[in-house]
Amino acid sequence: MDDQLPVQVSIKEIKNETPSVKTFFFDPGFSFEPGQFLMVWVPGVDEVPMALSSPNSITVQNVGDATGAMFDLEEGAALGIRGPFGNGFTRGEKMLAIAGGVGAAPLLPLARSDCVMTMLLGARTEKELLFVDQLDESTDVLIATDDGTLGQRGFVTELMNDISLATYDRIAVCGPEPMMRAVLAKIDSLGVASRTEFSLHRYMKCGVGICGSCCIDPDGLRVCRDGPVFSGDLLKKSEFGHYQRDASGRKKSI
Repeated sequence: MDDQLPVQVSIKEIKNETPSVKTFFFDPGFSFEPGQFLMVWVPGVDEVPMALSSPNSITVQNVGDATGAMFDLEEGAALGIRGPFGNGFTRGEKMLAIAGGVGAAPLLPLARSDCVMTMLLGARTEKELLFVDQLDESTDVLIATDDGTLGQRGFVTELMNDISLATYDRIAVCGPEPMMRAVLAKIDSLGVASRTEFSLHRYMKCGVGICGSCCIDPDGLRVCRDGPVFSGDLLKKSEFGHYQRDASGRKKSI
């Protein structure tokens, strides 16, 4: 596929996952590695990066103009797609996956590949938990909700106290950046940052490493080409968990 030209896909099914999240199934699908992303063009609105939750689906939270417009689409509508782009997660034989909110989307295909021993799954409330039944079919799932409506009451990071990280050869993490920063602090204190990978989300224009809009401080790594999956070692002294930049390049606190 030409990186610069979107392929038109047709929405075949729209599934309501939670009050704020929908999965859009489309045709044709794509060959990809878990953790890679697409540039999704919503005609007349914007083009934004979105992770694949399966070869023919993206799982979307309603958080902005483009995603809001997607939530108004019906089956049969068209989207423009470029990709898949970026690096996926490094697979291990005994993996731990840690997901917060819609961060479960890029980790679902990893769990389905039979390399994830344990999944720590968190959300604000039971109604916002994603893919519980599907994940239960593939791995051992431990759940935390902020309000205690399902699983342990508290943050997903607190579930890390109940397991031995030494059991796992790789750790994959995706979710809100403050949550991921807390995970990084904990795993770094235990000396396992080098085998932990985090999926970052940043504002993107081109998706192919040319425009520089998704570069992260201080090394200028491009989330679209050098990521979106980064080793914890690379992120320890970066902007990760502190700020990101908007479309104009201004810093925005996280």
